[in-house]
Amino acid sequence: MMAINSSAEVYFGGPDQPAGYLRDMLEARITAVPAGGSIDWVTYYFRDLKLAQALIQARKRGVNVTVSLAGKPRTADANEAVIALLAGPDGLGDGLRVVVFPGMPAPPGRAWGPQLHEKLYCFSHPKPIAFIGSFNPSGNHPENRPDIIREIGDHDRGYNALIGLEDARLVAQLVRHARSLHKTPPGLFYRFSAEANNAIQGTDTTIHFWPRTHSHPVMHFLSNISDQAHVRIFASHIRTNAAVNFMIELAHRGVSLEIFAESTYRRVTTKVEQRLIAAGIQFKRSRNQDDLPMHLKLVLVEDRGQVWSIFGSFNWTKPSFWLNHEIAAISSDPLLFQALSARCDWLEERDSSVSLPTDLVTA
Repeated sequence: MMAINSSAEVYFGGPDQPAGYLRDMLEARITAVPAGGSIDWVTYYFRDLKLAQALIQARKRGVNVTVSLAGKPRTADANEAVIALLAGPDGLGDGLRVVVFPGMPAPPGRAWGPQLHEKLYCFSHPKPIAFIGSFNPSGNHPENRPDIIREIGDHDRGYNALIGLEDARLVAQLVRHARSLHKTPPGLFYRFSAEANNAIQGTDTTIHFWPRTHSHPVMHFLSNISDQAHVRIFASHIRTNAAVNFMIELAHRGVSLEIFAESTYRRVTTKVEQRLIAAGIQFKRSRNQDDLPMHLKLVLVEDRGQVWSIFGSFNWTKPSFWLNHEIAAISSDPLLFQALSARCDWLEERDSSVSLPTDLVTA
């Protein structure tokens, strides 16, 4: 954990940490909740059987446990073993909610359509806290499906972050959100509901949800910064033209824009890269010898003496913009900004390659 004197705790996964650092932190939190306490999770990939067993043990000792889990993520069978364990006779009983939305026909082993893509982990003890960020417990120990790890990446060693919010107003409302998803899985008209479109407001942090009918909260915020602002985007996925056009518009306005992207060209295509570079945007990719995923979803903003940190589960893709259930926080806490910015500085210095201007990039 990076210690900061704010109402948040910040945990980073990466090759500088022990493998499984973030999942170990979550397991320690599960163990620390006593009988009568509560644990409420919403997550996308969940393959960690030992972590699932820890949740079962918590329920057996009298903890109120709810888990809302994507039933058919992009790698459609990824969660099946954990679902079988949690749904079994010695599992979570009605504490498990498997969420599957209707989607389009997809190839075997794939799922296309809306996804429960939030990553939200709430604990009542030893103090109420709600973690949001980029980490899914998507590995297993020992690993019996290396094909899945090759597809989605080794997130127990890759770059991820979990930010633990301690503001009592935020924690209470995030627990309510997790339990609402668990009690009544979202339907076709969820995006029109007050829950989807209303923000949760804390002392210095605001939480937003997707899908929604109101404007994209991150783009709306960035639309209102000045032309003198400095923006750093750390993104695992940039694919939709709407996002690329918006970033180019910011650059043309005069905003100093830096983008640090995942190495995988499926997640951030060469075409996207070339368009951003042609607009004068400083573009770098994560490079490391172990091909570890750079899964961060962060935006850091400096504007006229103020700073903001934006973090959560959102990607710059069509599904994330229009279909998926996502969560994002926008915080003006300067100490949280310092912690995230320091990590991003370290990451860029350690693990980046600068892309060339478009006219020097070969096909």
